[in-house]
Amino acid sequence: MNPKNFHPESLMMSHGYKPEWSEGAIKCPIFQTSTFVFKNAQEGKEFFELAYGKREKSPGEQPGLIYSRLNNPDLQILEERLCLWDQADECAVFESGMSAISTVLLEFLRPGDYLLYSMPVYGGTDHFINKVLPQYGINGIGFSADETFEEILEKTKGHSIKLVYVETPANPTNALFDLELCRKIADHFSSENSYVPVAVDNTYMGPLWQHPLLHGADLVVYSATKYIGGHSDLIAGAVLGKKELMQRVRTLRTFLGNMAGPWTGWLLMRSLETLKVRMTQQALNAEKVADYLAAHPKVDKVYYLGHLAEGTNQYKIFKKQLSCAGAMVSFDIKGGEKEAFKFLDSLKLFHLAVSLGSTESLAEHPATMTHSDVSDSDRQKLGISEKLVRLSIGVEHADDLIWDIKQALDLV
Repeated sequence: MNPKNFHPESLMMSHGYKPEWSEGAIKCPIFQTSTFVFKNAQEGKEFFELAYGKREKSPGEQPGLIYSRLNNPDLQILEERLCLWDQADECAVFESGMSAISTVLLEFLRPGDYLLYSMPVYGGTDHFINKVLPQYGINGIGFSADETFEEILEKTKGHSIKLVYVETPANPTNALFDLELCRKIADHFSSENSYVPVAVDNTYMGPLWQHPLLHGADLVVYSATKYIGGHSDLIAGAVLGKKELMQRVRTLRTFLGNMAGPWTGWLLMRSLETLKVRMTQQALNAEKVADYLAAHPKVDKVYYLGHLAEGTNQYKIFKKQLSCAGAMVSFDIKGGEKEAFKFLDSLKLFHLAVSLGSTESLAEHPATMTHSDVSDSDRQKLGISEKLVRLSIGVEHADDLIWDIKQALDLV
């Protein structure tokens, strides 16, 4: 309940929690317990009826606590708070981003089905789609950001598309995909008896800068390790979306047993309190870093959403879907792998590590690290070359980040 229509950042400290529930503690405690005690047998029966969908909730009724694989106060409050950012009906938190992604794909796809997915995607997602799902008779059809509705229909002709999966902006090139177009494609393959959902990996934008549910998506997926966690000290994932679809996601999570634990839930609640101030500073820093790189003679090209040319299709998507250019900057260094490695090895403030969205700035080489398992042909087609370097910009002083980039490029 939000009677004053407060902004999400104002509710991150209090929403869903009452201090009187926990001896007046201003912060929700860590409920480090496997199971919960029922007041009586009838209450236990009613809790299980709701948990297994045997009946609908009565007006005002809340699901009772049963067992931490099903629900836990830390996760429940966290999930309610995450819903506020994306204006989602429900949320489910997972032990990792990949467990969130794989659960969605397994729930909505069956043997013989086809998945339509954007390219490029995170390397782990690419591996699951192209190496794991085919073992279960499920195949993916990829499409790029510059393909039209007609071109996508042509390449999917004769195939049973059951899910559209989109990562936008794409990792690591920042390519943008039009979610309204993705919705149109999903509707084309939907029927009265078979609705095709659109699931969007929104990790690059976090809960702050893009809200896919407002643009036709049914589900939003996050690696909560990134901006939501924001401190490189936890692994987690989240799925948010429409109630009827989230019921399916939650049910599969229950029986796969890949929900996050209470300690992770508590850490994520802590992180949500500073999410907006962190991400805002990261975006300001990224703009300055991208501008510096764009003017450097040893840089061939910068992949940054704040540099999109007006009038282009990518710019139009940006203005329609996003509220910020974000904090991810990739660039092509002049040369190839040798020059990229020399740059990475010469950094002093940036950390040479994968992941993104944390308080510290990170740098990596996608072609040999996060996207090394992507096929050579796909990497070449999508611009994930040996000269591409990916930067995740943190909250340090922008001048210090630029100094570090300058001295590293000087040594190349």
